[in-house]
Amino acid sequence: MAKLLLRGLPLGTVSGVLFDKDGTLSHSEPRLIKLAEARIDQAILCFKQIGADPDQTRKLRYMLIATYGLSDKGLHPGGVVAVAARHHNLISTATVFCLMGQSWPQAFALANDVFTAADEIEASENYPLQGSGKLLDGSRKLLNALTDHGVACAIISNDTLNGIQEFMTAQKLNKVFSDIWSADDQPAKPDPKAVEALCKRLNLRPKDCALIGDADSDLQMARSAGIEICLGFTSGWQRPPELTAHEHLIHNWDELTVIAETKVHQN
Repeated sequence: MAKLLLRGLPLGTVSGVLFDKDGTLSHSEPRLIKLAEARIDQAILCFKQIGADPDQTRKLRYMLIATYGLSDKGLHPGGVVAVAARHHNLISTATVFCLMGQSWPQAFALANDVFTAADEIEASENYPLQGSGKLLDGSRKLLNALTDHGVACAIISNDTLNGIQEFMTAQKLNKVFSDIWSADDQPAKPDPKAVEALCKRLNLRPKDCALIGDADSDLQMARSAGIEICLGFTSGWQRPPELTAHEHLIHNWDELTVIAETKVHQN
């Protein structure tokens, strides 16, 4: 175990730390904005092909922009593209298509077509949709300090397993993380049982771990699972997330440090 300090003040001792990925470890916003824009463009194209007029396509664009959380201030850190898994993004998109007059089977099929086309376009532009985010400043130093003190590090994310592994490989983090809980695992976050299952795989109790994330859903999940140190991270997006479920906020990674646990010897 080791002791975590935030701005020099002790938070408690931990045997493991669970990290969200997008917006916490990874600067994912540019990739996710590009992904959202590609899906919007493909949705407009699909609706034109089925006879939508200019007013309808303008309405569709507006609704998808609002649904995905896009704005001139960047991506909304609590929006569906920033927080939710691909399947939930697919459901959200299909719901918009229903509001545009499509039946659910038609809407769901169209959404699948849109997502597939966007993936193919991004791949052809050599801009991978998964795992391409840069590691946020200061996080590598913290990860190295945790592993040097024997603290197990794990990622719990709504990205796919392949996406997380690509990120870890690109950033040379494969030896840092002891385990991964992805959108491919069940139950997926924000179910508290996801935290419980990941801690069980790490052979740790939730109460002996901390969780660091950039969304209230992460922090509420952690608290419900019995994690006692729930830290909100605010600097992974152009627009800082508005968090309420945290115990403490981290504004940059240099604020969090690790020291060896002090042993108390009795005579």
